[in-house]
Amino acid sequence: MTNVNSESKSLNENELGVSLPNSFSVSVIMQSKPSKSLWVDEVWDAIGLVVFDGDKTQTKSSDQGENKQLIYSGLNVKLFLDECESYYHNLMSPEPSCFIVAREENEDGGETEVPIPFLVTMSFDEAHAYLEGDDIVYAVAIPPELYQWTEAFVIQNYSAEKRTKRKRKDWRKGE
Repeated sequence: MTNVNSESKSLNENELGVSLPNSFSVSVIMQSKPSKSLWVDEVWDAIGLVVFDGDKTQTKSSDQGENKQLIYSGLNVKLFLDECESYYHNLMSPEPSCFIVAREENEDGGETEVPIPFLVTMSFDEAHAYLEGDDIVYAVAIPPELYQWTEAFVIQNYSAEKRTKRKRKDWRKGE
């Protein structure tokens, strides 16, 4: 059972005078490498995430020998109260990650050879839900700005409760 604070007592905007942003704009860096498989020519992977100011959706590309890089801008990271426990466990894990969800299809539903990111999340529960579908999920290191923002959000809105084992009723006794 989790406890999401509607009135934060440990960290409050009024007490600290700090207001947390609602979202962050990010760019995803995707890279392809030649495949060693006979069935696939190249393999794509998300190699990084960059926080930026702006809202333009653009794709930039660069070739570095056999490797190709694409930068997808215009994605937003948002935090939600009902995902606080997932954010907490992500931050407490040995390697906290930011999850990028992509599809190998364009906006019209046509297939592409390049995975196109459409969601960036800090919740591994949400990422796992997309992974159960046909979507591709990449985990990358969290940029410091996103880590600090998520940490402040979790401190402000979440307090872990000690889990207790429920006691069973003895069904053999009469009521």
